[in-house]
Amino acid sequence: MTTSALAPSAAPPEQGANYRVTTPNAATASKIARDFVTSVLRTAEHPQLVDAATLCTSEVVTNAHLHTGTERIVIEVSVGRDYVIVRVRDDCTPPNPVPADCYSREGHGRGLRLVGAYADEWGSSETGARSKTVWFKLVENGRGAA
Repeated sequence: MTTSALAPSAAPPEQGANYRVTTPNAATASKIARDFVTSVLRTAEHPQLVDAATLCTSEVVTNAHLHTGTERIVIEVSVGRDYVIVRVRDDCTPPNPVPADCYSREGHGRGLRLVGAYADEWGSSETGARSKTVWFKLVENGRGAA
């Protein structure tokens, strides 16, 4: 894995056909999100992206569940002809930037490290005064394609 795999992109990419689900911030949120993403991608005929998309979704939703006080987590999937973008929004003030050495500390940063390794692009953005979105993009025949 290269250092650039850990560096998020600045802005979310374009959107395709959109699907959205909202879940309470509960221990079940990650499973609900994985099942939702799997269903959308299989229906949209992107089965080769399912494994990477569900892994990355699980990591991002789990982070929102464990590290924010949000009441709900919104998962949005945008599907294009040869890509998928997953956005996970929580209603929690964006945190301070993560220190660079966080990725090397035991028990910290592994989820985003996986997202960086599998996603073709990823990043985060403030989506309101008190909310943020973490997103990733997978491309057919890209890093996360099976």
